[in-house]
Amino acid sequence: MARGKDIRVRVILECTGCVEKGIRVNKESRGISRYITQKNRHNTPGRLELRKFCPYCYKHRIHGEIKK
Repeated sequence: MARGKDIRVRVILECTGCVEKGIRVNKESRGISRYITQKNRHNTPGRLELRKFCPYCYKHRIHGEIKK
């Protein structure tokens, strides 16, 4: 099977709160929270957004899908 036609694809979710702050401006933050998960390409053709815990913000924030 061709690899590009798989239904389930691996995606990376990145914390939107850390990206908005600008990590280099905020000295307290150590980085950007990222999670790796899978999504079904047919059921969710758009970008995936999930509410996950960010260890750098110490809050539950929206994590959005980014390009690899």
